[in-house]
Amino acid sequence: MSKRDYYEVLGVAKDTDDKDIKKAYKRLAMKLHPDRTKGDKAMEEQFKEVQEAYEILSDEQKRAAYDRFGHEGVNPNRGAGGFGGGSNADFGDIFGDVFGDIFGGGGRRGQSRAQRGSDLRYNLELSLEEAVRGKSVDIKIPTMASCDICDGSGAKKGTSAKSCGTCQGAGQVTMRQGFFAVQQTCPTCSGRGKVIADPCKKCHGEGRIEKTKTLSVKIPPGVDTGDRIRLTGEGEAGMHGAPAGDLYVQVHVREHAIFVREGSNLYCDVPLSFTTAALGGEIEVPTLDGRLKLKVPAETQTEKMFRLRGKGVQSVRGGAVGDLVCKVVIETPVNLSDKQKELLRQLGDSMAGDAEAKHRPKSKGFFDGVKKFFDDLTS
Repeated sequence: MSKRDYYEVLGVAKDTDDKDIKKAYKRLAMKLHPDRTKGDKAMEEQFKEVQEAYEILSDEQKRAAYDRFGHEGVNPNRGAGGFGGGSNADFGDIFGDVFGDIFGGGGRRGQSRAQRGSDLRYNLELSLEEAVRGKSVDIKIPTMASCDICDGSGAKKGTSAKSCGTCQGAGQVTMRQGFFAVQQTCPTCSGRGKVIADPCKKCHGEGRIEKTKTLSVKIPPGVDTGDRIRLTGEGEAGMHGAPAGDLYVQVHVREHAIFVREGSNLYCDVPLSFTTAALGGEIEVPTLDGRLKLKVPAETQTEKMFRLRGKGVQSVRGGAVGDLVCKVVIETPVNLSDKQKELLRQLGDSMAGDAEAKHRPKSKGFFDGVKKFFDDLTS
């Protein structure tokens, strides 16, 4: 009879780490140990099965071989009877084949030849304007593409792959050893069920070639850094006509000279003159759609926020258009003439004395707080 899957025996998933495999083994070993089962033959057989599974899955190399080739990959006494012969294969031969394939020494690559092609990633950098409005961009991708001579079949033009004579097209062969029968990947066709007698000269039978292809990618409006666009089937071509992988275009938006984006909102700092802040007035502020007039009330303080509704960004995920938030930053006058300096002194003198608190309400509150702080320290 066929052996049970080792992962099933231990009750763990195939991607379980070594630590959890050891825990599962200890739990089962304590439950099934002959000292506890007291002569129960069925339980003894289960105990041996658990020991065998742990011996393979706790060894890094044996586990890799088992994951790739199943029970036959870790069978030290593989029989050749399944191929019509009567002799046993040498222990070193089977492991030479297995580990040669895994670590690059072998000529076969197992079932990977029929596997889907690899996914690819392309990092695309956009300006804020491009990300907000969307655009189409052409990108060049170095990849493995389907061979244009054999159309990905791997066989010479005018020929085709034939059904494998060893496995009769099944991709698996049954190996018998005494009372046991196990299945393994067919060594002739590497699990594909077909063999190529006359390979394509351009791709050497792989069905794919190295190629740089140009793709036109449509960037939807509203994308942001971290968004990813999937292009199905534009990754690496699979070997021997297997489906291609996907291409993922990873978006990164460059830092903008004026705006900072947070979700659907835009933020910017707007310089404001001393006189406009004090007397009020109208200033121009930038938006992604052009300039806009903003009324500034008298006595505006630095870092006051003005919100312009609907002047932000429409997210690629939908929802309402965001806002533009402008923070005014009052500029201290520089490069003053003597006359201007004198006028400022006169202004300062006119606000000094008892009336100063009237003109500088935040200052009064701050210095009152400072005074209380030091009074508390000395009391």
